[in-house]
Amino acid sequence: MPTFSAPDGTELSYRVTGDGPPLVCLPGGPMQDSVYLGDLGGLTAHRQLIVLDLRGTGRSAHPADDTSYRCDRLVDDVEALREHLGLARVDLLGHSAGTNLAVLYAARHPERVGRLALITPSVMAVGVPVTGDDRRGTALLRKEEPWFPEAFAALETVVEGRPSADAFRAIAPFWYGRWDEEARAHQRAADAQRNTVAAAVYGSEGAFEPEVTRPALARHAGPVLVLAGEYDLNSPPGAMAGVAGLFPDARLVVQPGAGHFPWLDDAGRFVAATAAFLA
Repeated sequence: MPTFSAPDGTELSYRVTGDGPPLVCLPGGPMQDSVYLGDLGGLTAHRQLIVLDLRGTGRSAHPADDTSYRCDRLVDDVEALREHLGLARVDLLGHSAGTNLAVLYAARHPERVGRLALITPSVMAVGVPVTGDDRRGTALLRKEEPWFPEAFAALETVVEGRPSADAFRAIAPFWYGRWDEEARAHQRAADAQRNTVAAAVYGSEGAFEPEVTRPALARHAGPVLVLAGEYDLNSPPGAMAGVAGLFPDARLVVQPGAGHFPWLDDAGRFVAATAAFLA
């Protein structure tokens, strides 16, 4: 895998797959090995994916300073990647927690961003509220599923501020549009792919200033896609409409039957929507 040096000297890795104009992809987790993105359901047929392993994840080196895992500090790594690639502007795709990094990069370097695709976004960087009722209402769409009673009871404990490792394991089916063996394998792998030390620092104090970021995004001139999953209780469609509303030129697409990883739930539908936006 090719590598480049971050401004602090940390060696960072990325993988390149597919054909077409380059698309820089930022994984979520937070701080999860980018391998979980795969080929984004076959988006490689339309774009060359340049998928960054964030510092301390995948094949990227661990930094000397753990505070450099903070999301706002990772913006410099993305800028270093752009310079390494020799691109005047980048089309940028972020997934989940990776969208925090994508929007912070767009806010700091608006002239460097072409098209911006935010896939089932996190709201930490922009301060759009997601309420317990938002999550309950989205979860109730799955009430006919055989696993629903146990998962919903666990969700209630999380929403009420009593999270536990067991509760988070129990709500795993809500992350996927189909809780089948592929989804179970994907979820099991995720537990082993995350740098938990880095994840604890990623959103720590000072990482996000929504009151500064939102006005910057309101001036963002480029086109933006916000893609939500109908069943995604992490990023419910109603809240995602609020994210789209932060930009002058944003399109909200809600993928039917999809959870937090829409390329797994219906690759064809995901690729069609995303490729059409990026074209």
